[in-house]
Parts: sequence; C-alpha cells; structure tokens
Amino acid sequence: MDLKPLSPINHNKGILGVEWATFAYILFTTILIFVYGDKLSAPYEMLHHRTYIILGVALCITLYRWRPCWLTLLIRRLYPMFLLNFWYPETYEFCRLYPYLDHIFAGADQQLFGMQPALLFNQNFSSTLWSELFHLGYFAYYPMIFFVVLSPLANCPERFDRTAFVVLASFLIYYGVYLFLPVGGPQYYFCAIGETQAAAGVFPDMGHYLASHTEMRPSPGSEGLFRSLVIGAQTAGERPTAAFPSSHVGIATILIFLLWRNRRRHILYMAPFYILLCGATVYIEAHYLVDVLAGWVSSVLVFIVTTRLYDFINKHGWVMRNV
Repeated sequence: MDLKPLSPINHNKGILGVEWATFAYILFTTILIFVYGDKLSAPYEMLHHRTYIILGVALCITLYRWRPCWLTLLIRRLYPMFLLNFWYPETYEFCRLYPYLDHIFAGADQQLFGMQPALLFNQNFSSTLWSELFHLGYFAYYPMIFFVVLSPLANCPERFDRTAFVVLASFLIYYGVYLFLPVGGPQYYFCAIGETQAAAGVFPDMGHYLASHTEMRPSPGSEGLFRSLVIGAQTAGERPTAAFPSSHVGIATILIFLLWRNRRRHILYMAPFYILLCGATVYIEAHYLVDVLAGWVSSVLVFIVTTRLYDFINKHGWVMRNV
C-alpha cells in the first residue's frame, strides 16, 4: 500500500472515529458548563475554547477534502489526539467544585497495606539509578501512546482508526470520571497535611482545600535528566485531579492490549517501560497504590467498552471507511 505523504487517495466522506469521540466529549462537557454555570471559574472562556476546537476539526476536514492524501488524513487523525493536553487540566475546573476525597483513598492504602506506599517506595529506592529509571518510565507515557497509535500504519493501516479511537475514547472516559471524582493524589494531599501526619496514618478531611491550593511535593529521588523532565511536565500542566483510578496505568494497560492485537512482537520492547510506569505512578507520589489497582481493573472494562463502541459505529456506517 502506497503510504507516500502526498500520494493522492480516494476521497471518502464521513467522520472519523476520533472526531466522533471528540464531538461527544465536547457535547457532554458543554452541557455540564451550562449546568454548573457561574460556579465554574471561567465558563464563557471554556465555551470559547470548544468553539475553537470544533473549528480546528472543521479545518482539518476541509484540508483533507481539498487535498486528499496520506498527510492531510494523518493530520486529521492526530489533531484530536493532541487535544488531550487540553482536556486533562480542565477536569480540575469541574472536580474542584466538590469536597476532595483524598483522606478516603489514603486511608484505604493504610488499611490495606498498613503503610503509605507512596511515601515508603521512593525512600527505599532513593539512588540516582532507581530515580532515573522510574522517572524515565513516567516520562515515556506519551511516546508509548504515539508508538502504539502510529504502529499500525507500517503493516496494517486499516487498524489505525480503530486503534486511535480506542485510545482517545479511553482517555475521555477516564476524564469523564475525573470530572465528578475529586482526588488530588499524594503529591498534593501529603503536601497539604504534612508528611508527619501521613506517615503516622492521620488523614484529615481537607474539604475544598485543594480546590484553591495547588502546591505539591517535589518529585522525589536524586537529580537527573528524566526527573527534571517530569518536574517540567508537571509544572506545566499538573493539577490536583485525576488520581483515582490511575489513567496512566489504565491507558498503559490498554496500550498493551492494543499492541498484542496489532504488533505482538513489540510487547517485549514496551514491557520494561510499562512496568516502570506502573511503579513510577506511586514512586513520584502521583497516585495511591489503590489508584494503580483500580487502573488495572478499569482498563479491562474501558477496553471492552471502547472496542465494542467502535465496532457498533463502524457497523452502522457512522465512521469514514478506511482508505
């Protein structure tokens, strides 16, 4: 199959699966904006952003129809994926309207394990080597996503749309949960209550405190390249949101499922990064250990839902046929 970037292809009309997923999330969150109204910090700005995003999708479709080739189709396919960096921090605008529940999840870790894994894990693996390995795993998250999404183009392009839809729709399902489940994670909660109380198993209910305080504990471990990269990424876009269940673990597990289906032999290459990523979520105190367990369980459910949803809309001809 000719995959030269500017090679003309048959012009297929219709909407891509990733575009349907984006429109559905925009509709859902737009309804929420009107429901919450002035309780949100900037509802009109949020509505304006949605207008720009829809215009961006329309522009990508127009570009493809003007010059139907692999490059314009790829731009159209990837644009909704890049919007993930916008949708994630916005979950904070919704979830902070509710009292935070970190005391419940920190307490669950304490009851299940008799300690706080997020505190003790990095203390017992504090060398530069372990620090860099776990931060490498955490930083590898987005490269892993794009590797799995793009890999079908090399040997099975017809699977590309399905793979991209499953990944994007899975993200948006997790984000939909975070809108209503305010859990900031240890890096925020332990910063608020103090490490002494956390280590002693005392977890006060902080109510709405994290709704207006975004101070976080610095990423643990020794100085190094990947630790610096993780800190930079957190400084740019991290918020007290999206801790339970861990979408890092959930999405990474879904990537393994997809890789097993699309390019099975490459699982061996991704497995070390996957293991490090799962451990890193607790190591850098982004998640409680119960968040990781919930990420594993939820990944199976989300994968089943998104794959069946794609099959449904494809069966009914609601998505553009592969080219």
